[in-house]
Amino acid sequence: MAFSADEIAGHPALHRVVRSQAKALLAAYQSSPRLSSVFATQQRWLMAHAGLALYFRQGALTTARFLQLVEQHSVASRNTADAFIKEMLQYNYVELLPGTDRRSNPLRPTDQTLQTLAAWAVVHLTTLDGLDGGRRLEAFASRPDALSRLEPLIADGLLTSSPIRSPEKTFSLFTWLNNGGVVMEWLISGVEPGLIEQDRIPTGVVSIGEFASLLKLSRTHLARKLREAEDLGSVGWLGQRGNSTMWLSRGFYHEYMGAQAVKLAIIDEAFEQGLTAA
Repeated sequence: MAFSADEIAGHPALHRVVRSQAKALLAAYQSSPRLSSVFATQQRWLMAHAGLALYFRQGALTTARFLQLVEQHSVASRNTADAFIKEMLQYNYVELLPGTDRRSNPLRPTDQTLQTLAAWAVVHLTTLDGLDGGRRLEAFASRPDALSRLEPLIADGLLTSSPIRSPEKTFSLFTWLNNGGVVMEWLISGVEPGLIEQDRIPTGVVSIGEFASLLKLSRTHLARKLREAEDLGSVGWLGQRGNSTMWLSRGFYHEYMGAQAVKLAIIDEAFEQGLTAA
């Protein structure tokens, strides 16, 4: 039986497995920053999942159907969604489907994109297995059609989840920052397990400039977002601002973990429906 979000949020191993997950996602970002930019904001992340779900369900991704789905779920405007598809074509993340009517502009994800999606699925299935010693990853690896069965159900869950679509205050602040998810993963990856019950939880970040450089972000833009988070009481500095260890509030930490719990529960439910019941 799939985990519920509440069960994941209350699991004693949650910090350990999500910290490992954050490190794995950071490694993926650092190995391919441009491709990771597809998921740079919450909006782009949801559009990518919507497009991939259409491809797996219909055998091709058409711009018209993609725009309709994005508009149906109020993910983005038609202009934004259209620009997203054109960008994916420009960088060869999707390509024209050969042997089809080019007037309908049918597309498919490239092998590189599908490999990235599979790696993303592996990271999250590994996290779920870490909670209960399950064998989701083994089942996923054993089926050639695993990704095509899993991704549409994940996309359905993400696109229709209110907590995913409307995250809490500080988490929401970062989801609209380019590579904001990477920022949060970097912060969480530096949190030691024994410190998570403190009101101000130390991270491994000690310099805004170094932080921005590692994440390929504008120092000014990152500093502005961090200042907004400071104003919410969600982050701060143990010493001189920008040149000492950054801390997270316990509330922000639990926002992040709660968001991960919702996402993982959606993935686990998709796994049970798509692979266990198959």
